[in-house]
Amino acid sequence: MEGLSIRHTVKPGDLGRIVQLHGLLYAAEYGLDHTFEPYVAGPLADFVLRGDPRERIWIVEWQKAVAGSVAIVAAAPTRAQLRWLLLAPPIRGRGLGRRLVGEALAFARRCGYPEVFLWTLGHLAVAIHLYQASGFRLAETKPHRLWGQDLVEEKHVLRFAADSPPGIRGLRKSPQDPMMAPTRGCSPS
Repeated sequence: MEGLSIRHTVKPGDLGRIVQLHGLLYAAEYGLDHTFEPYVAGPLADFVLRGDPRERIWIVEWQKAVAGSVAIVAAAPTRAQLRWLLLAPPIRGRGLGRRLVGEALAFARRCGYPEVFLWTLGHLAVAIHLYQASGFRLAETKPHRLWGQDLVEEKHVLRFAADSPPGIRGLRKSPQDPMMAPTRGCSPS
């Protein structure tokens, strides 16, 4: 897709745009209220301030604007969390979500995390299908009122096999891929 790139460096304005994108899209598509934005903003700011080499964000730019993201965040020395997966509607349906999740999981594996988990909402069928296709399994559900809605949160967990390669389901980055930023942080295996 022309004008699309993915980077790992955070630039001025990125945090605000990622939070805004989450707030606007989740309000328009799922009816979540303004309290969803602080849920995204607080942990995202903490993530950026830590600068942990075992954590990484993938920021999708399309037509010179932030149009999506995903991140691996350290939850514990042996557990990472997949967070902030979102793509703007014009760039959906092109396999980019699968590619981002694959890159994130490969990074987590290279960093030595034996487990990655995520929280999502039970009605996000497309996202849940992507997570399950990547190897995540439903581990917990919690119905409650959040962000102005009665929702069911779902926790999904992926445990890497001790002998599994760092690439997940054939989604390793090609060195010639012009869309992906160079890998930094945990060394490739």
